[in-house]
Amino acid sequence: MSEAIKHECGIAFIRLLKPLSYYQKKYGTALYGLNKLYLLMEKQHNRGQDGAGVATIKLDIAPGQRYISRHRSLATNAVADIFEYIQKKFADIQKEQPEKMADAEWLKNNVSFTGEVLLGHLRYGTHGKNSVENCHPFLRQNNWMTRNLVIAGNFNMTNVDELLQQLYDLGQHPKEQADTVTVLEKIGHFLDTENQGLFDQYKREGLDDNVEISKLIANDLDVAKILKKSAKSWDGGYTISGIFGHGDAFVMRDPVGIRPAFYYYNDEIVVAASERPAIQTAFNIHIDDIREVKPGHALIIKKNGKISEEQFSEPQEKKACSFERIYFSRGSDASIYRERKQLGRLLCPQILGAIDSDIKNTVFSYIPNTAEVAFYGLVEGIHKYIKQYQRDQLLNREDKITDEELTEVLAIAPRVEKIAIKDVKLRTFITQDADRSEMVAHVYDTTYGIVKNGVDTLVALDDSIVRGTTLKQSILKILDRLKPKKIVVVSSAPQIRYPDCYGIDMSRMGEFVAFEAAISLLKESGRYQIIADVYQKCKESSKLPKEEVENYVKAIYEPFTDQEISDRIAQIITPKDINAEIQVLYQTLDNLHKACPDHTGDWYFSGNYPTPGGNKVVNRAYVNWMEGKNQRAYM
Repeated sequence: MSEAIKHECGIAFIRLLKPLSYYQKKYGTALYGLNKLYLLMEKQHNRGQDGAGVATIKLDIAPGQRYISRHRSLATNAVADIFEYIQKKFADIQKEQPEKMADAEWLKNNVSFTGEVLLGHLRYGTHGKNSVENCHPFLRQNNWMTRNLVIAGNFNMTNVDELLQQLYDLGQHPKEQADTVTVLEKIGHFLDTENQGLFDQYKREGLDDNVEISKLIANDLDVAKILKKSAKSWDGGYTISGIFGHGDAFVMRDPVGIRPAFYYYNDEIVVAASERPAIQTAFNIHIDDIREVKPGHALIIKKNGKISEEQFSEPQEKKACSFERIYFSRGSDASIYRERKQLGRLLCPQILGAIDSDIKNTVFSYIPNTAEVAFYGLVEGIHKYIKQYQRDQLLNREDKITDEELTEVLAIAPRVEKIAIKDVKLRTFITQDADRSEMVAHVYDTTYGIVKNGVDTLVALDDSIVRGTTLKQSILKILDRLKPKKIVVVSSAPQIRYPDCYGIDMSRMGEFVAFEAAISLLKESGRYQIIADVYQKCKESSKLPKEEVENYVKAIYEPFTDQEISDRIAQIITPKDINAEIQVLYQTLDNLHKACPDHTGDWYFSGNYPTPGGNKVVNRAYVNWMEGKNQRAYM
């Protein structure tokens, strides 16, 4: 993507089902779990580079000993920084008492992070705040082991105000207004309630030994019941992993399946992660052996090792995030790789129309680096077109083809080149806007000497176009130096028209070049009343329950065809003093769903939000834009 957008976040969960000594004997190290956690996190580093965190819990630790360990980091390479911190503990032992490194029981009793339950998190902060306190995992502490709670997740709730009010009504006083706090405290509240209920039950049954009661509580806690009560009023997209202090653990997924979650288990280990290839690589597991957590369900691992997948909320029509397939998830997943190629392949008819099928005088390229796989699909599609063209020329001619003509027909091939090159990251130490813009213009460089001046059309594939600023300030200026007749910028994703409220850093209406284009067209055609009417409806909708709210912002786009908006976008992103003609093409929604049939969540393109809170958020985002408030439309 020419303009990186941020995305929350990635989880990595491991539960060792055997004693640490088992892994020491079989794999030669009691740190097997930590080593695998490191791999899981590094293989998902694309999901968060603003910070990271790790927490572990030791099972069956005697009273008075520390059993929960946690470390979080904001370092540039946060995952490496965390594991260097952890590794130093063992490096000192290796140096001073090397024989202890083979004593799994001693390590568990004497060194932090040698637990059987491990949870890691990678964070992208979508808005502003980026301190260690904002990094997962979050910890809710209590002297009662079964009331301790550690959570980490990939989530965003649209109704934080409502959830906070519920906490106030319970008599709580949350320390800040954030969805992480509401999730932690909501689960924590019902964990406390379940604990107290069981405690009172055992007392009524005549048990007086509180130590024995604590053991019974640990065994009998109903994790699914706790999650069901906690999530009853959540509105958002989420994958949340949690561990109770005594060792029960869970990985839960929202009822619409917006955020991804995969897991695998055998008799040694349970592992869960946000991305399937991370599990495949870290544990050398075949793709068919990895399962997906079902929407509205939680993978539950009891302290005794029992594994189940239980429903905590009624599953809705699945609307898994399509941006995961287009951009966020690593393309090493087999199905994602195929889907991205198909996205490129399906663009061929539009591109051939834009270049008048003039393959000979067209150079095909892409904007590095995430559009590369879609570009492979595009090239395959062009090759297929050429083969069909050659077949038609050779089989459907009435006269005999000459040797010269035959040579020319057989010589047709797409000119595939790497045109745009992502250069070294330039430091923005210059504060003046004009100077900074000049620096931004050089973020990319280009390959000279492969475009015929004033003759060739240059097709540049990007995987999505959000704001268009990098295209305008940098890429198009650089490509124009090659002196092409025309530059066709192609997005393998449809037009991004609406904010996301489930985890992606796209929340302000004014940042979308498609929205800017539609507003520009409305003003140019004298339809100011539509802009005002939408504002009024959005304002009035703030008083309604979220279940009754519609997406009124759709009316902004209704008067225009997709092509009209694309053409206006081309005008907006065309820099001054550029010589080449600029055309912009976007993937269609129909083709997106053909390429990614199992991930139909497309609200940022279509405005069809899968939860009621989404409509409330988009309307609030429009109001913020109209009122000049540069803030996101959700907590």
